[in-house]
Amino acid sequence: MKIHKCVLVVATSLCLLVGFAQAKDLTERVEHGYADNEGIKIHYVTIGEGPLVVLLHGYPDYWYTWRHQMASLADDYKVVAIDLRGYNRSDKPKGVDNYTMRNLVRDVVAVVNHVGRKKATIIGHDWGGAIAWQVAINRPEMVSRLIVLSTPHPSGLRRELSNNKEQKKSTQYARDYQHAQAHLGLTAEGLAAWVSDVEARPRYIEAFERSDFEAMLNYYKASFPKKPQSQDATSAAPKRPYPAIRCPVLGIFGLQDKALLPAGWNGTWEWIDNDLTLVAVPQAGHFVQADASGFVTKTIATWLQARDNFSE
Repeated sequence: MKIHKCVLVVATSLCLLVGFAQAKDLTERVEHGYADNEGIKIHYVTIGEGPLVVLLHGYPDYWYTWRHQMASLADDYKVVAIDLRGYNRSDKPKGVDNYTMRNLVRDVVAVVNHVGRKKATIIGHDWGGAIAWQVAINRPEMVSRLIVLSTPHPSGLRRELSNNKEQKKSTQYARDYQHAQAHLGLTAEGLAAWVSDVEARPRYIEAFERSDFEAMLNYYKASFPKKPQSQDATSAAPKRPYPAIRCPVLGIFGLQDKALLPAGWNGTWEWIDNDLTLVAVPQAGHFVQADASGFVTKTIATWLQARDNFSE
């Protein structure tokens, strides 16, 4: 019988201050590369040497969101941060079909292959988190460890979208994004408004000016439920509509997240066939890697090191 090991950690406000420091500017230190997925070029930056760690950003964001984590992890790992298709320096193919989860997973596989590796620790936030779950589900042989920020397991999110009125309300913006002309209301400055780091914000505006707003919203059109239906909690629906995750999993989420509510993480252990650690950060919101960068960086590094030592 498989024994699930789940640890729930709630960070205090004091913890948010531990190890907090601005990462040194990485733009002059990283190496740039492009992987090819059936003619679509995916831009990434890399730094460090060692076991491979692949970082996937969300909406609206780009690789630079991981600057704090990259600066720390590069001491022990080969760190690769991807610009998702449609963003910054990656290709921006037209059409919703180019943004299906199948294609997004293949982008990650293409990058792993391009840097000459067979396995990686996959870390994702927001849409990057959704992709990270799907890589672990569909290509488990390629994922040694999985770290997801803010985005619940797809089964947990589907449950909340079906039954949780507050979650439905919180994600109305996602259904608004599914309208054909929604991208016309977006601007680079507006998309960068969430960035509290005044020195970093101009970089985000520049990256978003290189991006394709319609492509950004195609993620919602391709993969986000359009009409959530109520789901009877007592129904005979299987508990595991997806294959169980085989690798160790770390989930980190802010209790002030107004987009993906913390309740989505309830029951995550039902879908994991390995050890699971959940870390709730009380004063952080949706962009937990920015709101509590020092704590998140330390948590990721410590968790990975513990599993490195255990595997030895």
